[in-house]
Amino acid sequence: MTIQKATNITWHEGALNKQDREKLLDQKGVVIWFTGLSGSGKSTIAHAIEEELFKRGHLSFVLDGDNIRHGLNKNLGFSPEDREENIRRIGEVAKLFADAGLITMTAFISPYLKDRDNNRHLLKEGEFIEVFMKVSLPEAEKRDPKGLYKKARAGEIKEFTGIDAPYEEPLDPELTIDTDALDLDESKDMVIRYLEEKDIIKKA
Repeated sequence: MTIQKATNITWHEGALNKQDREKLLDQKGVVIWFTGLSGSGKSTIAHAIEEELFKRGHLSFVLDGDNIRHGLNKNLGFSPEDREENIRRIGEVAKLFADAGLITMTAFISPYLKDRDNNRHLLKEGEFIEVFMKVSLPEAEKRDPKGLYKKARAGEIKEFTGIDAPYEEPLDPELTIDTDALDLDESKDMVIRYLEEKDIIKKA
């Protein structure tokens, strides 16, 4: 648990609120939290949805695991404690983006149930959409787009999720996408339909 060290601070409300920004953007600000093993397709689907939303006139942004570790979280490693802090920071950033009215997508393994639930509780009901990118370990290893599983099996990477570090599957996600069975377009359409059904975006 991260302890707040700053004192004598006050949250400042602006003249505009989230509803004002949502009205301007004609969408609802939410966080779509993609979680799953490395190779499950989190980043791929998030960017595909971003492109689709852009075509339809919606503003969204993808917070990608590797990209965030180049900047905001470059001082964190992959110990359980650093993984927890990594996801905590992302949750806070994602909440700010959602407050700005953006459809915010995060593409992180985020292996621990507790950390994902903590971020869910930062947002109001319906604003945190957990999407479990389900993939079998053999299929994830077969894909291995970054060669990480091969390195983990060879002992070159320690504490790698799915090999020598745990992954805790979501218990009740808003969506489960079986990436062993569904292709990218089918997976993308599932998420877009969900956004339409929940009136986060208008139907095309």
